[in-house]
Order: sequence, then structure tokens, then C-alpha cells
Amino acid sequence: MATLKDVARESGLTVGTVSRVLNNRGYISEKTRQKVYRVMKELNYQPNEMARSLSTQRTNTIGVIVPHIVHPYFAKMIDSLEEAAYENEYKILLFSSKRKDYLEEKYIEMCWRNRVSGAILFSGLVHTEVFKRLDFPVITIERFIDEATAGIVCDNYQGGVLATEHLIERGCRHLLHIGGVNQMQMPGDKRKVAFEKVCREHGVNYLILEPDDEYYTEMDYYAIIRPVLEQHPEIDGVFASSDLIAAQVIQICREKGIRVPEQMKIVGFDDVNIASLTTPRITTIRQPVKEMAEAAVSALNRVLAGETVAKEMRFPVTLVRREST
Repeated sequence: MATLKDVARESGLTVGTVSRVLNNRGYISEKTRQKVYRVMKELNYQPNEMARSLSTQRTNTIGVIVPHIVHPYFAKMIDSLEEAAYENEYKILLFSSKRKDYLEEKYIEMCWRNRVSGAILFSGLVHTEVFKRLDFPVITIERFIDEATAGIVCDNYQGGVLATEHLIERGCRHLLHIGGVNQMQMPGDKRKVAFEKVCREHGVNYLILEPDDEYYTEMDYYAIIRPVLEQHPEIDGVFASSDLIAAQVIQICREKGIRVPEQMKIVGFDDVNIASLTTPRITTIRQPVKEMAEAAVSALNRVLAGETVAKEMRFPVTLVRREST
């Protein structure tokens, strides 16, 4: 059975350099990294994960905590994170908190006990004191946590501007914005801020619907959207904070005989697969999910290597035009 010394000898490197490659510590050129991986494959060398974790006090594992697994946005993000992690020789330890603070705190504790190299957090319900006790970096995605090492967000404000201006350009004069989460402050709130500002600037009428947390948890907005459309038949444009919500607006419009896009134009947010599966397909704001996932894993790598990373990394969004407008 091949040993670490065998890999070092065959690759012409020191044992220390090979060890740094295996543990993702310090700067290693891509050429050197690939050489070590090639020799490992040729020798069929299998790193001893248990020994490595005992010597470094870390496993090559990233804890990922999401509020949902089945939500299309989180499913897409998890898939991208897993791919980015694999490319960087990490494994994913995945938890779904169901938006319950005690579960989130429990999972953070499990990350610590499993000696993760770092955590990527999509939720932020636990008390901030919990993060001060951690000895590994925490990267947030679309969440506000001051104690986090770094935060990854899309340009939510610009997304709100693009969506609202597009509806107005398409002739809408009575707009409705449907938010996502009402009970906690989130970066996505800037979508609503941009919506209000653009509506006021253009002098169009608007309403804002902010569902209670239970709707976000259940991912079913039907009971709250239908009454609003019935009470306000003048509404001719909807900016939904997710494609999931936009799809339910289309469903309700079909039931009520409201033709999309002739009588109602709809813009979603995220550009997940559901946006291309409805009839009509949904015009939406595309988040660069793959790039955001790669940035989160890269930030963890850089922090572990002793580098400084930006406190916030913001990614641009784009408008994807489809049949709903």
C-alpha cells in the first residue's frame, strides 16, 4: 500500500508539500497540486481521513445549513455548492433547519463536533453569541450575520429595479410586489425597497404583500395571493420575490380567467427550473447561483490559508425575458 512518502518521492516533492496539498493549507500552485493528484492516482494512494483530522483538528468537510431542501432555489444552490466543494477536495455535510432556531443551533454544534473546515449558512435564526464561540469560518449566503466571516449576496436592489422597470415599460400601471419572508431582516428586502422607489419615480400605483413566515415555510402562497387579486382587479403587473411565488400567481390567474401576459404581466426572481416549466414561462431576475457557490467555497479556502476576504461579496443579476411579460 502506497504511503505519503511514496507520493512525495514519485512527485519529486517534500512530504510537507504533499501534506499541504492534501490538507488545503497554504499556497500551492495549481501545477504542483495537479502533479500530486496524478501521482496519488497512479499509486492508488488513499489518504487516511481519520489520521488527517486528528493531526489538523479538521476534516475536509464543509457544513451547509439551509432552511429548506425541496425549495427550488436551495436545491439549485446545494447542487452548485456540492460541485464547487468537490473541485476543491471537500465533502458536504448538509442540514435542513426547517427555519427552527433550535435545529439551527443544534446543527452548528454538530458542525463543530464533526471538525468541519468551515460552514456555509443560508439561515440566521440563532443568537449571534453562538458564532463568537466557533473556531472555524462561517460564510453566509443571502443572510445578514455580523459575526460571520464573510457574506455572499446577489444585487437584490438592482434586481428590484430591473423587474419593476420592465413591468412599467411593458405598460403596467397598477403593480403588486409579493415578498418572501416578513419576520426577519434579509438582503432580499432590498428588492421591495427598489420596487417602491421605482414605482414612486414613475408615478404608478402599487401594493406590497408581505406574507407571514408560515407561507415561506410551507412554500404555499395561494391562500394569501388570491384574495388580493380579487380585491384589486386593477392590478396588471406582479413582481414576485421568487419564481415559486410567480408560478402560483400564474396558477391563480388561470383559475380566475386572467390572461397572462395580456391582462397580467409577471416577473419572478432566482431563475430556477420552475421558471421554464410553467405556461407561460416566467420572466425573471437571474441570480448567478453557480458563481456565488464557487465564491463561498473559495472564501473558505482563502480564510483557512490565512488570507483576508471581503466582508461582503455582491454579484450582479440579469433580467431574463420570457412569455409572462
